[in-house]
Amino acid sequence: MATSEPPPPRDERLAERVEVSWPVDCETEETFLYASITNISAMGIFVRTEQPLPVGTIVRLRFGPSRETEPFSWRGRVQWINKLQVFGDNPNPGMGILFLGLTREMRERLVAAIRTIAYLRSDPGVDVDQN
Repeated sequence: MATSEPPPPRDERLAERVEVSWPVDCETEETFLYASITNISAMGIFVRTEQPLPVGTIVRLRFGPSRETEPFSWRGRVQWINKLQVFGDNPNPGMGILFLGLTREMRERLVAAIRTIAYLRSDPGVDVDQN
């Protein structure tokens, strides 16, 4: 009997992600975490941190592409975590956060920022991750 390999994991994301390097403040009633966003989409972000919050935690997020623009200040929920493994192979510890309660206007503003980054990335002379 031949064994078959399991199918590759499905990418269940509903929106395309763009790689970034933006600072983010994540705040709960008990915790304040200053970390870095490593990718973003119209639906959520990945926050790189060695101390991810528990799945289901509601956070207040404050972030933006630069100091010159009005920051996004939104709520989100930790959807999944990638724990730091001290002696394991885990080069990307952190947490995936889904945005909550975005209005159409809020999402359009974010999508415009993401599209600007993607467009500027096509110009090798532009550093889009400056803060």
